[in-house]
Amino acid sequence: MKKIMAGVVLAAAVAAVCSFMPRKAPAPNVVIIFMDDMGYGDPASYGGGPYKTPNLDRMAAHGMRFTHFYAAQAVCSASRAGLLTGCYPNRIGIHGALFPASPTALSNEEETIAELLKAKGYSTGMVGKWHLGSKPPFLPLQNGFDEYLGLPYSNDMWPVDYDGKPITDTANRRGKLPPLPLIEGNNTLRIIKTLEDQSELTSLYTERACNFIWAHKKQPFFLYMAHSMPHVPIAVSPKFKGKSGAGLFGDLMEELDASIGAVLKTLEETGLDKNTLVIFTSDNGPWLNFGNHAGNTGGLREGKGTSFEGGQRVPCIMQWPGQIPAGTITNAIASTIDILPTVANICGAKMPAKKIDGLNILSLLKQEKGANPRDHFVYYYGTNNLEAIRKGKYKLVFPHKGRTYKNNLPGYDGFPGAQPSITVPLALYDLSRDPGETLDVQQQFPEVVKELEALADQYRQTLGDDLKNMKGTERREPGRVAMN
Repeated sequence: MKKIMAGVVLAAAVAAVCSFMPRKAPAPNVVIIFMDDMGYGDPASYGGGPYKTPNLDRMAAHGMRFTHFYAAQAVCSASRAGLLTGCYPNRIGIHGALFPASPTALSNEEETIAELLKAKGYSTGMVGKWHLGSKPPFLPLQNGFDEYLGLPYSNDMWPVDYDGKPITDTANRRGKLPPLPLIEGNNTLRIIKTLEDQSELTSLYTERACNFIWAHKKQPFFLYMAHSMPHVPIAVSPKFKGKSGAGLFGDLMEELDASIGAVLKTLEETGLDKNTLVIFTSDNGPWLNFGNHAGNTGGLREGKGTSFEGGQRVPCIMQWPGQIPAGTITNAIASTIDILPTVANICGAKMPAKKIDGLNILSLLKQEKGANPRDHFVYYYGTNNLEAIRKGKYKLVFPHKGRTYKNNLPGYDGFPGAQPSITVPLALYDLSRDPGETLDVQQQFPEVVKELEALADQYRQTLGDDLKNMKGTERREPGRVAMN
């Protein structure tokens, strides 16, 4: 009897001690919401309107809003490669926007955020635009995702004209594009044939994203939600058409905002909101020559497809209750390439075996004193052109050829205007005083020019620079697609 009582007392003592021991916090979930061609000035919290974006406003009020956040490159595929791998895209052989018949894709040798978290026991899901290879073995399921529903590339890569009608002109290059597939897993679920079909995409993605959260609410998960819009052609569901009072683009902004709201609401309903890092950002700036079907840069220079600020500086809001102080704004430099190492650190995942360019910005998210993990950033474009470099408040733009939206009026109602090429001269800009990049101050600050040139030369040695005929010593090959 004494032995039994002693055992009971011991068990009670152990239980009491255990009750006071800190329990291991559950692994945090991660949701990345990636927009297509949404400009720096498009969300209301960045000055957009007159439409409303209340859910993004709420994210900004509950989290951190970045004012100097950069896409990895100012174009679709390259930008997405940078986000998912933590690399400058030219390091891993990805540039431009990959077309359906592209001979290259994201190499299976590169490790994505999804692969790192899956190895840590996370469920991984993706909805939306992939654009890193349009057929196996280069689709999301071969790059770490357990589930996928979406388009393999941009929603304008289809044999349909700007008026929404099939292209019958055999001389039109776009008319030779294949039908636009909506893919589930590795297989075509249906063909997107019309603008009415496109109007269903946002709600389809939203429903699938919310269902993924519900299905995996009892285990850690990573959800990558890559909207196909506001990339043209834009289309909205009947529920939102004509509701904003700000035209079709305004209607779309309100539908996209409602989609974000649905994801946030699902996190709250499942009780996961306080343990989920939500990241909202865009792949590059707006396609300005589409006029009223494109967004705005908030006064930054140029847009998509340029290394000026309007092309590469994008909106970004991160929310993580209890970890990221609510209602904070940071003017520090950060980039989509910093998301992978930051998420890996937060989730306890291993870093990629191969070298990456991203930096862990967790100290910045937590607003630790003096946190400034990234003091410079390089702007590559084209196949491998180093077009600019920024350190601190100064940005040095190197001579190059690039597009401009300023010499011609834009198109309207879905039709594009011209985007001619210009020769861009060497120039130094003080972005703290001149975010529109209008005043060249290289004569006033020759020592800054010299410092940035020297830093750029370091990147030319490793990542190369076609403008200087330098190949670089650290570039890796992309995946090679078997051509039929």
